[in-house]
Amino acid sequence: MAKKMEKAKPGTLGKVLRYIGRYKLLLPLSLLFALITVALTLYIPIIIGDIIDNIGTGEIDFVYIAKQLLLAAILIGITAVANWLMSTINNRIAYQVVRDIRNDAFKKVTKLPLSYLDTHAHGDTVNRVINDADQFTEGLLLGFTQLFTGILTIIGTLFFMFYINWIVAVVVVVLTPMSLLIARFIASRTHSMFKARSETEAETTALIGEMIGNQKLVKAFAYEDDAIKRFENVNSRLQKNTLSAIFFSSLVNPTTRFINSVVYAAVAFTGALLALSTKDSAVAFTIGELSCLLAYTNQYTKPFNEISGVIAEFQNALACASRVFELIEEDAEISDEGNRVIGEAEGNVAFDNVSFSYTPEKPLIENISLSIVPGQRVAIVGPTGCGKTTLINLLMRFYDVSDGAIRVDGDDIRELTRHSLRNNYGMVLQDTWLKSGTIRENIIMGKLDATDEEIIAAAKAAHSHSFIKRLKNGYDTVIGEGGEGLSQGQKQLLCITRVMLALPPILILDEATSSIDTRTEIRIQKAFAEMMSGRTSFIVAHRLSTIKEADLILVMRDGHIVEHGRHGELIERDGFYAHLYKSRFPTEE
Repeated sequence: MAKKMEKAKPGTLGKVLRYIGRYKLLLPLSLLFALITVALTLYIPIIIGDIIDNIGTGEIDFVYIAKQLLLAAILIGITAVANWLMSTINNRIAYQVVRDIRNDAFKKVTKLPLSYLDTHAHGDTVNRVINDADQFTEGLLLGFTQLFTGILTIIGTLFFMFYINWIVAVVVVVLTPMSLLIARFIASRTHSMFKARSETEAETTALIGEMIGNQKLVKAFAYEDDAIKRFENVNSRLQKNTLSAIFFSSLVNPTTRFINSVVYAAVAFTGALLALSTKDSAVAFTIGELSCLLAYTNQYTKPFNEISGVIAEFQNALACASRVFELIEEDAEISDEGNRVIGEAEGNVAFDNVSFSYTPEKPLIENISLSIVPGQRVAIVGPTGCGKTTLINLLMRFYDVSDGAIRVDGDDIRELTRHSLRNNYGMVLQDTWLKSGTIRENIIMGKLDATDEEIIAAAKAAHSHSFIKRLKNGYDTVIGEGGEGLSQGQKQLLCITRVMLALPPILILDEATSSIDTRTEIRIQKAFAEMMSGRTSFIVAHRLSTIKEADLILVMRDGHIVEHGRHGELIERDGFYAHLYKSRFPTEE
């Protein structure tokens, strides 16, 4: 019953109209100027026809003709201004609508769970927000520009044609709809083609982004030829899909033009016969009226041609819009609205029988339980794929546990707001993340109100101050996305500086010194030791020094903690950790 009562979700067009409905003040203005444009455009042929009839009388009134021409010129000027105002308003509506849609799409990207981003090509997501939205704008703008005026022109010309001569008007009404039927037939078959083109275009964007972002890897493994083959394959499919969509949609215009030419010829022929047959009758059909009808026939058939083109283009726009709306309607991560805001944590962390898997059929972490007290340094070790990074993802609540609970200071982290929870974490990963902006802006991300003295002190502690001062503008040096212009080691030092400045109660270090030279690492390890004093620390590392100094070593294997204890204890047990340790560090006893 609930399913029956549930309202059906609107289609793509309905969703677009909801966005357009936000601009209720601009829509009537656009309609008003469209009405003025059409009314004056339709009145001008009457003036011209009147001038022709005046000339045909044999007694030409030049003063009257001059006045009529002046009136026609004034009306043409007003029509031009009204048309410009209508186009300006339509532009404003179209670009505000696409701005709103793109904003909603980007907001959804920030709220998407990592499971979505991990399973969808980044290039495809980018393509939906940028390219698909752009193509949708073009179709929407075309629709606004031609739809209003087209419909009003059809209604207006029909009225005037029936007013002048109903016989000719009937000829026009009978023949013209053929162009719309043909356009609809073609457009209904091009929608899927345009959608396939958009999807292939997204695949192309994703591949280009992948190759550019991994050029070092491509060159290192001589993958250039394979990359070119992959691109040629995708690009060929893009060409095929694009040509198919454009070919079939391009049939609309010549077909409707042919129908319109037939209509024009039929009106001319019928009108000429009427003019000859009524020449000497009391109700004569004049040449001026015939010229009016021919002009109206052109104006009447033109919107059909334009609307036919709009229908084909609108199919592309709706195909692109549907892809953007698919992104907007993706399930966001579980809302934490109403959850409790946690202040500065003490650092108690507990895993209560935690289980988790990325896919139900492939269990990863099963039944993990452990309790960590404030100030403990916990090293997480194990072979690749054992669940070390997944454990950190669960702790940060990038993913939620499938079963059990993770608690910070006794609170289930699912009952806390993500923002307040993550404010208590300081994280340094092997993969650095820096945004476009100054060095200073990148450092203060975790503490926006930091003073220059605090920033410099943190940089000195992280051993980044010396290289920052050597940059052209020091802390005000602008770096590109991903830290362009800096070495990998310098990028990682900035990420460490960021954590040094914030000094949160819980630290997460995942190969934090992997890109730093040994000499600098020794210095940073001392800084880390001071920073970790009194703070709960989780360390994912392979370096001997980091593992040996930990208060607790968690040894993971196939998603389970198979051993735990201090380094010496685990070596004495001669279990999995001892085997792992000896195989990895055979010379470091």
